[in-house]
Amino acid sequence: MDEFETEALADPELSDPVLVEGLPGVGHVGKLAAEHLLEELDGEPVRKVYSQHFPPQVSIDEGRSELANAEFHAVQTDQGQDLLVLTGDHQAQDNRGHYRMTDQFLDVAEEFGVERVFALGGVPTGELIEEYDVLGAATSTAFVDELEDVGVEFREDEPAGGIVGVSGLLLGLGERRDLDAACLMGETSGYLVDPKSAQAVLTVLQDLVGFDVDFGSLEERAEEMEEVVRKIQEMEQGTPTPTDEDLRYIG
Repeated sequence: MDEFETEALADPELSDPVLVEGLPGVGHVGKLAAEHLLEELDGEPVRKVYSQHFPPQVSIDEGRSELANAEFHAVQTDQGQDLLVLTGDHQAQDNRGHYRMTDQFLDVAEEFGVERVFALGGVPTGELIEEYDVLGAATSTAFVDELEDVGVEFREDEPAGGIVGVSGLLLGLGERRDLDAACLMGETSGYLVDPKSAQAVLTVLQDLVGFDVDFGSLEERAEEMEEVVRKIQEMEQGTPTPTDEDLRYIG
């Protein structure tokens, strides 16, 4: 196997497409957001990228194995620009791999005529939060202004340490290709998978790109995670959840 192998699955004609990246990261915010887009808007698989830079493993689904890869899905919308959505279960394992893989992803994006990139992710707060702000970074002042108009926040020295992995390199390498690129980062505790943060990011993306998506399934997942958080808090406070047996003695 070569360093990269890209499998072509379909070649739809896309109208002024934007690249939306959602690979695993803090709170799985970007991955959740990208997968929700594909579930709600019926994405069509168009490319699979295999690489020696992915972990040496296969995934298993009902006994069927598949080599680690990243996938591009095309989403044709009636309301705004079409989408080319990048997601998967892995990022590269080393620094060189991140650079080489991001270049490969940008090659695919340009093949479909992409001129604008949105990387989706999370920024950790280190604590549980109620209100989910979306922080941003972009490759031009004009793009920063556009993001601010839809409520994206820009804070000095945040995120601390910058943006790592594919999300960061899509901005750095995308700018060198004269692509407009931005990263939308939902605040998240960083401890758990965070559907609420994913919804906050998608709400901003809707305003920027022009599509409508239902958030029902994300809200259901958020309720499930809130129950998990509640139980964790009870354990930390040393307050056990009453059982049926306990409740018999409450008069």
